Amino acid sequence: MSEIGIKYDADKPEYGLIPPNALHEMVKVLTVGAKKYSRDNWKKVPDRKRRYFDALNRHIWAWKRGEQNDDEDSLHHLAHAMCCLAFLYEVDILYNED
Repeated sequence: MSEIGIKYDADKPEYGLIPPNALHEMVKVLTVGAKKYSRDNWKKVPDRKRRYFDALNRHIWAWKRGEQNDDEDSLHHLAHAMCCLAFLYEVDILYNED
């Protein structure tokens, strides 16, 4: 019997490549949003492609102007932007919306 185990995962996604600090900050934003609105509220927002695109840009441009944290919840603008981009991605691949 072999002393070395075998696992066929060479071509599978490596979740360990996700930057842990960025992921943690994104989860903080999602948690604040779930408490403020409700879990998965982003799925129910009317005209969500446009609105999350606009929110993404507001956070990106606030960061570009030198603001690090959002005034409303003190979380990093780029973490908010990551959430908006994730929402846009999900909407784009899961739903047929303009």
